[in-house]
Amino acid sequence: MPESFPNKITVEQNCDISQELHDFTIEVANANHIFWVKEICDVTLTSAIARGTGISGRSAESLELKMKNGEAIIAFASDGTWAGFSFISSWENGKYVSNSGLIVAPQFRHTGLAKRIKRKIFELSRVKYPEASIFSLTTGLAVMKMNHELGFEPVTYSELTNDEVFWESCKSCINCPILKSKERKNCLCTAMLYNPKNA
Repeated sequence: MPESFPNKITVEQNCDISQELHDFTIEVANANHIFWVKEICDVTLTSAIARGTGISGRSAESLELKMKNGEAIIAFASDGTWAGFSFISSWENGKYVSNSGLIVAPQFRHTGLAKRIKRKIFELSRVKYPEASIFSLTTGLAVMKMNHELGFEPVTYSELTNDEVFWESCKSCINCPILKSKERKNCLCTAMLYNPKNA
């Protein structure tokens, strides 16, 4: 296993941030990265099908908006190849923030890149929404471990946002019928929450 999250790197909201980590550049996405949206969507869909588990889809338009608003992290290999992505969304007037859409291109998996993207999207969330509780829904053990190392704790779904728009995004997930049958109290995803008041 890669070592636990090393010293945090501060992400400044209004700067063009990039950091060379081994062979990857990881930076806050912007309008110049919209070119990569189709590939991000395609790889996310392919990954969901291959895993046979829940990854809720996002429209290309919504990801473009995330990039334009500086609410996403994108990674590239040293040759300029797209390597990974994640984004944040705020709910209930900034009371909650979700870290979502973590995806790494197949050729760069098992390199530790996912952990680096996860750390950067968490730091971006803390910069943009310092008072917000940050949450993540995942079926992946690796993501659960990363969340735990960042201070997230498992919670019940009742501790997450009540914003209907967030839960609408679950409709594109293969497990949505389970979520509905459980009256949105639980599903196959594990809910994890970072509360800044407990930090």
